[in-house]
Amino acid sequence: MIIQGDCLEVMKKMADCSVDFIVCDPPYMINFMGKAFDKLKDNPAADPKVWAEALRICKPGSMLAAFGGDRTHHHLMNALEQAGWEIRTCIYWLFGSGLTKSHNHFGIEGYGTALKPAAEIIVLCMKPLEGTYAQNVAKWGIGGINIESSRISSTLESRKRSPSSEFGQFSGWNAHKNVESFYDASKGRWPASLLLDEQAAEMLDKQSNFSKSTDHRNFQQKQSGDIYQWSGYKAKYTRSGGYKDSGGASRFFYCAKASSSERKAGLDNHNGWHPTVKPLSLMRYLIKLLAPPGSPTLLDPFAGSGSTLIAAKQLGINAVGIELNEEYCEIARKRLEHWKEFDPELPL
Repeated sequence: MIIQGDCLEVMKKMADCSVDFIVCDPPYMINFMGKAFDKLKDNPAADPKVWAEALRICKPGSMLAAFGGDRTHHHLMNALEQAGWEIRTCIYWLFGSGLTKSHNHFGIEGYGTALKPAAEIIVLCMKPLEGTYAQNVAKWGIGGINIESSRISSTLESRKRSPSSEFGQFSGWNAHKNVESFYDASKGRWPASLLLDEQAAEMLDKQSNFSKSTDHRNFQQKQSGDIYQWSGYKAKYTRSGGYKDSGGASRFFYCAKASSSERKAGLDNHNGWHPTVKPLSLMRYLIKLLAPPGSPTLLDPFAGSGSTLIAAKQLGINAVGIELNEEYCEIARKRLEHWKEFDPELPL
């Protein structure tokens, strides 16, 4: 569902704690293509009141992902923090399709005014918990990010090691020797804070060349009773193989693959388009990463042409979008109509 209107005013009408998580692509405040929505002055993305309303309607422990421009994301982060959101980390999306900026336009040979863009920043936030993670999950059904559904796929084997929960730790701590945690390597690598598009992945692989993953059995270890020790870490440890895969360095990161036709899909009889459409595979990945279990409700207060809503529909997740621009709302509705029969079982 997409609602046309000012996101601040629309959110004021929504009930407290009625949203489970937020994924959005707000304006970057860089005056992109002269678009009115992207000006810096009075931009809603830099308004703490907007993010305070988003905080109110989200449940404690809800996660939020918001794209930000490389030179203006500090405005976004400041507004989020002032509103009460906790900044958890940033995810960096690297792409190889950025357009080269001006060169030799002002009289000094070899000089320009900007670098070729190759990265965008995704700010990851959380609404403060009520109590501990366990207490918050018990009350609200929300807590943390979905690691298992967002692993980087590969052909792997299972391995074990002591968890922090009992508390096995690195940097010299002793782990409880009777506790083990299973990390099913067949599910893939742990999600990273770096994402790639296909071109960036290809460029990285050309630089890194071919490599083979380390076999964890080759770690130099000293056995003391039933405890293995290495690098200052002591823990009960069952030795097993590593990832045992090979290829370029891009295999360590999620690669968003975008169809060249997906931006205009469903718009055959519509002349307009949105200038900052994100790949649907990228949006699916972020939604999977942040979605809590059950039947969550996703909010996108800056819906634009509806990519977040389409990705949610593809994953079978209920989503509400808010968009001020009437034309973009129409584009979003047409795109959503096009994708209504899309298979929700689509793999990432």
